[in-house]
Amino acid sequence: MNILVIGSGGREHAIVRYLAKSELSTLIYVAPGNGGTASEPKTVNVEIDGENPEQVVDFARKHNIELVVIGPEAPLVAGVADAVRAEGILAFGPGASGARLEGSKAFSKDFMVRHHIPTASYHVFTSHEAKRAFEVLDEMGAPVVIKADGLAGGKGVTVAEDLKTARSALEECFDGRFGEAGDTVVLEEYLTGPECSLLVFIEGATMVPLAPAQDHKRVGEGDTGPNTGGMGVYSPLPLLYRDEYLSMLDMMQKVADALVADGIDFRGVLYGGFMLTETGPKVLEFNVRFGDPETQVLLPRLKTDLVEVLSAVASGNLASVNLRWDMLDGVSVVMASKGYPDSIEKGFEITGIDRAEAIEDVSVFQAGTAVDAKGRLVTSGGRVLNVTALAPTFEAAIDKVYRAVKEIGFDGAFYRRDIGQKALTPRKEL
Repeated sequence: MNILVIGSGGREHAIVRYLAKSELSTLIYVAPGNGGTASEPKTVNVEIDGENPEQVVDFARKHNIELVVIGPEAPLVAGVADAVRAEGILAFGPGASGARLEGSKAFSKDFMVRHHIPTASYHVFTSHEAKRAFEVLDEMGAPVVIKADGLAGGKGVTVAEDLKTARSALEECFDGRFGEAGDTVVLEEYLTGPECSLLVFIEGATMVPLAPAQDHKRVGEGDTGPNTGGMGVYSPLPLLYRDEYLSMLDMMQKVADALVADGIDFRGVLYGGFMLTETGPKVLEFNVRFGDPETQVLLPRLKTDLVEVLSAVASGNLASVNLRWDMLDGVSVVMASKGYPDSIEKGFEITGIDRAEAIEDVSVFQAGTAVDAKGRLVTSGGRVLNVTALAPTFEAAIDKVYRAVKEIGFDGAFYRRDIGQKALTPRKEL
């Protein structure tokens, strides 16, 4: 089949690579893609606005697209999946009603409370209630979590260790830093414990889990500095107790059932961000698409044909899918541009990817890359590359991934040197 993938990050490069490996794919268009997707077989980058439902449908119609795979959250919130399905074309991703689980944190929290899904306690305020919001913040004290309600490019959440930081974060939301996304703010209870994620495919009331993973969100080693989109990830998750995993599965099944009860047609992947608290797992957030960088460590371990899986979800046949996994451990390290997650410089040539991928079971997924006028692969974003390694043990995977990272170079490159170490640490020491 001909496939259209929407997105431009490392997640989309990973999706495209494994769609291209399938004998079921003929031609894959990527809008807009990046330097990595442009180099994959059977793949063409195209310039259309992936957040514009009419443009996506028009392109799909003209190019005989049989499956549209939507990577980022913004097109989902904009209703691209709804428009594609209305045209009779398969779409992997929820419609706008289901995308509200990520598009509005207030909606998501209300949904969880209504359906008895464990989460942190919270308060919701609009910009018209700013005075009361600051009063409640003072009552809650710190540490506390401040969340802009809408999509803010991964930068709308502040985990404030003190009230000064919390008040500043609240002011930024109400002062318009995040545009309309900050017009409503969620003040949330601060939870403690290890964080992890569980992605599941959902189609109607059918829920099929992928392998659990743990992201490293802070920019600095030892989980220091500001939050980012993710600096690295590993999977599976040895620190996850079996009863916790079963509880997480139960919660995600409750979500699938609740979506059906609420009349929401959800056909895609749901990302559950969990905190493993002393009283059991609690949901921190939902994302309605593949996680980034989780996808870059999960797909290399998935042995089931990806076209088959995504088509089954989109067509209402998820129950027929049997996910098979490679038993190797996986570690993925993000190579970022100097200055990330704040201002960065772009246009630096990237070298050594071929040497890194010459190492057995190493994959390099491109995120913030482009091909310049001279035909060189150059940096074009904050998170530039995901370097992923698989091995029989986490010790071996960690050693391999950092050997691969050292083969790659570009001006201003930096990365965390402790990705995956938590997989080697007994739970009681976390």
